Amino acid sequence: MKKFFEGWYHKHQANGKTLAIIPGKADDGAFIHVIADNGSATVPFDLSEYRKDGILAIGDNQFSDSGILLNIERDGFSIHGELKYSGLVPIRGDIMGIFRFFPMECRHGIVSMKHDVHGEIVWNNEKYKFEGGTGYIETDSGSSFPDSYSWVHSNDFTEPCSITAAVARIPFAGMKFWGCFCVVWYKGREYRLATYRGAKILCCENGIIELGQGKYRLSVKVKRENAFCLPAPKLGSMNRIIKESPSCPTEFNFTVNGRTIFSAESRHTSYEFAR
Repeated sequence: MKKFFEGWYHKHQANGKTLAIIPGKADDGAFIHVIADNGSATVPFDLSEYRKDGILAIGDNQFSDSGILLNIERDGFSIHGELKYSGLVPIRGDIMGIFRFFPMECRHGIVSMKHDVHGEIVWNNEKYKFEGGTGYIETDSGSSFPDSYSWVHSNDFTEPCSITAAVARIPFAGMKFWGCFCVVWYKGREYRLATYRGAKILCCENGIIELGQGKYRLSVKVKRENAFCLPAPKLGSMNRIIKESPSCPTEFNFTVNGRTIFSAESRHTSYEFAR
């Protein structure tokens, strides 16, 4: 067995609704995860239905950095529609930093911190309209998710801002250490905190993440709500369960040299965790 997985997280928000679509594959099959404010579902596919040539296709479904097309009807599960993306905001360089040169159990990538979403998805007769919506795309690949981690993302702000942060217990060179990364994109400027840049994890418990790196400080306080189960990879197979809350009230505070750069509450923050 290869012990390999890969997946992409396409998140969409508009009108107080959140819908995330996660296509991918592992050694035991391909899949499309769906998660929204009121529940989650996983649709399995045979690996023969997984095709990647510029555009990722799983069965009759397509995924790229310009949009997604969904067409699934099976066993009482129905999801159809098309979304178009524009104005993607990539980060500068690789979020893995120097760790991209080493063998890691999980490699993370950020495709777009924030972009416009237009279109409509109908999931089991519920319509998700995204005219004027916002999106986010990230990707993971490797053999396993970290055995313990917390991840948060939000671009649900009145100002032009998108924030993502993760703290994880990472196996490396025969040992394990706690590492982190964070990107704060605010009014066209990117701020990066990461272990490979000297960032320290000041707190990570009960929905609270606090990071410090030189003159930077980030505080995230999540009010965890409606956590749904999702399959996750372990040694190349989707045989583990993690939990994600697609839409939580969250307080963010980011300072530089003690001066507040950004402080706001997001009503619709995504929060994922495993212990």
